[in-house]
Amino acid sequence: MRPRPAFRLYLITDRRLAAANGGILDVVGRALRGAAKVAPPGAVAVQLREKNLDARALAELGAAMLQICAQHGAPLLINDRIDVALAIGADGAHLPADSFDPADARALLGESRLIGVSTHSAEEVINTSSAADFVVFGPVFDPISKAAYTQATGSSGLAEAAARSSLPLYALGGVTAERIGQISQELNFAYLSKLAGVAVIGAVIGAQDPGTATQNLLIALESAK
Repeated sequence: MRPRPAFRLYLITDRRLAAANGGILDVVGRALRGAAKVAPPGAVAVQLREKNLDARALAELGAAMLQICAQHGAPLLINDRIDVALAIGADGAHLPADSFDPADARALLGESRLIGVSTHSAEEVINTSSAADFVVFGPVFDPISKAAYTQATGSSGLAEAAARSSLPLYALGGVTAERIGQISQELNFAYLSKLAGVAVIGAVIGAQDPGTATQNLLIALESAK
């Protein structure tokens, strides 16, 4: 049977953002150690998203990241590189909106690995193949760590996407612990119950204390639930 995504927080890497704070391996390790203080193993998943690395460098970084994730029961997904995900034994792959068809990725990855898909509109959410396990939708708010790639949808856009998604959905883009509270107030229960969690980059990777930032996000998610 295919695994269902059980994580509430989807942590997406940015090694350039982490460079001034000890490096990406150290930052993710601190984030996961922080998570362990307030949530059970598996509450956080990590997406290794380092698009400008070649296959060898990405595989080496991925293998090191996989060891850290395994210590904390955190699934590791590789962005857009199914070959690297298979080579290092990662827990799955994440597909950008213009990447592989999820059905083709599933044929390569098999049934035991997770597949996530990025989406930027309700239409893309609807059209995501059931071969995927979850979707990430955004930007909901203006991103913290990079320029927006499309206009932020706000809570209303998130509500529409959640209402129309047949897969677990994670909100991305400018998400903070405070904004989780805002989302929970602005979405009615029917929509909020379909939101599997949130995905973040800057809120953790760019934080001075990644462990505390992760704890605050998980606490806010638990309160919203």
